[in-house]
Formats: sequence, structure tokens, C-alpha cells
Amino acid sequence: MRLTNFHNLPDIVVDALSTNHYSRGASDISVTSLIDAPKVNILQERHDDEMERDISENVFSTFGAAFHHLLDLRTGNERENVISEERIFAESNGWTISGAIDLQEIEDGEVVISDYKVTSAWSVIFGKKEWETQLNCYAGLVRMAKQMPVKELRIIAVLRDWQRRKAQMEDTYPQSPITVVNIPMWSEQEAFDYLDSRVKLHQSASFEAQTNGVLPQCSPQERWQKDTTYAVMKKNRVRAIKIHTVEEEAESHASSLGKDHFIQERLGDATRCSQNWCGVAKWCDQDQKEGEEGC
Repeated sequence: MRLTNFHNLPDIVVDALSTNHYSRGASDISVTSLIDAPKVNILQERHDDEMERDISENVFSTFGAAFHHLLDLRTGNERENVISEERIFAESNGWTISGAIDLQEIEDGEVVISDYKVTSAWSVIFGKKEWETQLNCYAGLVRMAKQMPVKELRIIAVLRDWQRRKAQMEDTYPQSPITVVNIPMWSEQEAFDYLDSRVKLHQSASFEAQTNGVLPQCSPQERWQKDTTYAVMKKNRVRAIKIHTVEEEAESHASSLGKDHFIQERLGDATRCSQNWCGVAKWCDQDQKEGEEGC
């Protein structure tokens, strides 16, 4: 991937934000790639030399790496029964999966798995399904590779946009800029089945890619698809009177208001695609096709 400096940041900043030590090790696929859409992974590999990313977009991932490094130094030197920054490998259906676990704490023969995140307060308030999936995959790897039970899963979240005033005013707002989020743990069988099914899905996609076949489409969840809504509108009025998530409710509401009212369908945006968060939208036939249909 080629890094740009659209905002003309100083060289010292560019150098700091350009550092990338990521490696999946001697594995066929990492947990990060495993839980992502096969199509995205394949297109990113195909077009890596053509992809561009502005260096300024690396700022929060660099903050995250620095926070990881600080905690790694402290845990490695001062605590027993703690394993910091370990990449674990396990086999599934002929492929090697790897996952880099930020922190493992051994308590009475059981493992507590923690992952560090530099994220938004919104992510903690509303939760992120991919956190649950990621950490349960790590739990599956620990069970398979180490033959040890997993006791607990958690996110240690540093909130980059935390606001003291909101914490004072709202009980549901995180009360500290560093927050621990407990993650629901799947059963051992659920984690194993998920890993196995995802490996098979990526293997199938890899075969299609190698034989010039058809790549699997990204799911609505993988495209961050928002729900379609139905706005009750009034003639000659710009703003909606009310927005409904159920079409029948919107129709009933509009009908009760009289003949000058009507329904405006608002298709839910696939945010990941429309804002190119995957980085490969311009090479994606699915995005191009759905964009044409929406015109």
C-alpha cells in the first residue's frame, strides 16, 4: 500500500506514523482476516500495490501501538503468571490460524484474555459485535494450542474522545477514559464450530480467486449496512414529520394525517462501502453494481 501525505505533515510525524510491524507469522490466516469478509481480504491482496492511504489516517492505530508497547513493558517486567503480546497458532481444516493476544493472565490454571483498544466512547456504549467474535476466536486458539480452559474475556478500552462533562451528566456514559468491557464467552464447541466454518469459507473463496471464479459477496453485516427507514413527509415541507423503521407503521401514520402526507423510503447506507473503509471499493463488482442500481 502506498502512503500519501495529503496534509503535508512534518517528516518526523510521517516517519512515526509510517511504522508497521504487523505480521501474521507462519500462518495461513490471522484471526483479524478470518472474521472479515473473504472478498475484502482477496481484493486487498490483489490490489495492495495500487491502494493508497493518507498517513494522517494512521494516527489512532499508532496511539494504540504505543499504548500496547507501554503496557507490554510493564507487564513483562513486573508481574508473574502474565503473558504479554503472544501470537498463538492452531490448526483447523488443514490451515494454520494465528492470533496475537495482548494479555493472558493465568488464574488457578485458567486464562483471562484481554485485548487493548484505542476506540470511541460510542463503541463502548453500544458495543461492537466484532469484539465478541475476535476474543472468542482467541479463546478457541488458547484451548486448542495450550489445552487450557479460558475463564474470562475482556476489552481494556482507551477512549480517545472521552468527555468529563458527559460522564458527570449521563450515567450510561463511560465514567473513566479507560474502561474495562466484559465480553460474553461462547462455549468451547461454539468457538470451534465458528473457526472451522470461517476457515472453510475462506478456503472456498481462495479457490475461486485462484481459478478466476466468482468471489462470495459481502454480507450486509460485513458492509455495515444500515436499516432502511420510512419518513412521513408533508407536501412542501423539507424535513420529515417522523421517521419509522417499519413501513406499515409509516403508512398508517401518513394516512392518519391526511392527503398531503406521503412516505419517503430511505435506503440504508452500506457505510463501509460508500465511505471506502475497506480500501477496495473501486475494484469491487458488488459495490459498483449496487451503486448503479441505486442511481
